[in-house]
Amino acid sequence: MTQSSEYHPPKVWAWTQPNGGQFASINRPVSGPTHDKPLPVGRHPLQLYSQGTPNGVKVTVMLEELLARGHRGAEYDAWLIRIGDGNQFGSGFVEINPNSKIPALVDRSGATPVRVFESGAILLYLAEKFGEFLPKDTAKRAECLSWLFWQMGSAPYLGGGFGHFYAYAPAKMEYAIDRFAMEVKRQLDVLDKQLANHEYVAGDEYTIADIAIWPWYGGLVKGRLYDAADFLSVQDYQHVQRWADAIDKRPTVRRGRMVNRTSGEPSGQLLERHDAADFETRTQDKLSAQT
Repeated sequence: MTQSSEYHPPKVWAWTQPNGGQFASINRPVSGPTHDKPLPVGRHPLQLYSQGTPNGVKVTVMLEELLARGHRGAEYDAWLIRIGDGNQFGSGFVEINPNSKIPALVDRSGATPVRVFESGAILLYLAEKFGEFLPKDTAKRAECLSWLFWQMGSAPYLGGGFGHFYAYAPAKMEYAIDRFAMEVKRQLDVLDKQLANHEYVAGDEYTIADIAIWPWYGGLVKGRLYDAADFLSVQDYQHVQRWADAIDKRPTVRRGRMVNRTSGEPSGQLLERHDAADFETRTQDKLSAQT
């Protein structure tokens, strides 16, 4: 189905009703809370409020990587924020992220809690706090941060652009899908050419650039996003495929991908994470077996 009638924008746009689509019930043109709901606080230094979307997975992978390297201060409680239910508009969540998007992190390890929102900012904060996954060499650090911000700037085309019009919009619009498919394929080509000459995105070292990019573009080429692998011919990006496979094999990545996940196999869903043992005892299949 293509868009058959031409749209003529009014002189002044006005929001009169939800515009349809899967997320119509939670989309609105204003910010701020819709209801009063404080956030829970666990016993660990880091409190994460998130859902297992690609942006959420970035942070849980980072935390699991830090724990694997022996940083006990990276212990965390991961609380599920169901974005489809509008949990992100609760007063407690808006207080730590006025933009009402997951993920959001509160660091309670010091005398004064520190809030951090935006997934790229959280990765950078944790990398600097623990001295990991961010090169100290000036040139290598610049390369890493360039790719981190490349992902932050590119993902809206993949998620809010291509993903929305290809998978979630109430009608299939050829122009919109073609426009964003072209841009996503260009981004995949950029990444494929970079990975042709480097083991990891920013060079030969695994960094926060890989942690940021993998859930989106790795997930896309492995067929996890929008059921669009065939449509975008992702098999053509062989270097991205190689890189995505290598990161997929990391135990830390497998764990991080489970946290706050609400879809897929129940054995891969750990709705909340409060202890390392939760991966063995509190996945959805294990909880269902107890009832």
